[in-house]
Amino acid sequence: MLLRHAKAEPGGGGVLDHERPLALKGRKQAGRVGAALTAAGLVPDLALVSSALRTRQTWDIAKGHLDGVPSGGLQVRDELYEASVRDVRELLRGVDDHVRTLLVIGHEPTMAATAAYLAADGSDDAALAQVRVGVPTATYSVLESAEHGWSAWGRGSARLVHVGRPS
Repeated sequence: MLLRHAKAEPGGGGVLDHERPLALKGRKQAGRVGAALTAAGLVPDLALVSSALRTRQTWDIAKGHLDGVPSGGLQVRDELYEASVRDVRELLRGVDDHVRTLLVIGHEPTMAATAAYLAADGSDDAALAQVRVGVPTATYSVLESAEHGWSAWGRGSARLVHVGRPS
């Protein structure tokens, strides 16, 4: 799963972009994302989270609404802050093959672009159309693959089956 962080406070006022916290709306969104993932049976084994404050807060709040604690825990990754699709793909290659359900929390336009890059034939048409134009805050994309091993994930290697944004 690829998740764009929840709504953050606007920039400016001397606050560095990396340190922007979630807005009140974002805190509510993050809780709804966690509940939606639980309802869909998508509790991650591992979360890779950008080091930006808003992504870490999104994870902390969403985690509180998950049914169970991820067995692989959390990895805060600096490289997700200004990541490209290639950077995300490289991170996937480093994920242990015992991890079955992975959550990556990052930023736009990279989360949507990565979902579009990975999407194979047979992907949900509406979901694919959404990620091709970008996704709003607190939106997650669910991809599935029969491949064994994260290192096999590349262009067109997974079916994009759902794009969700809890109300």
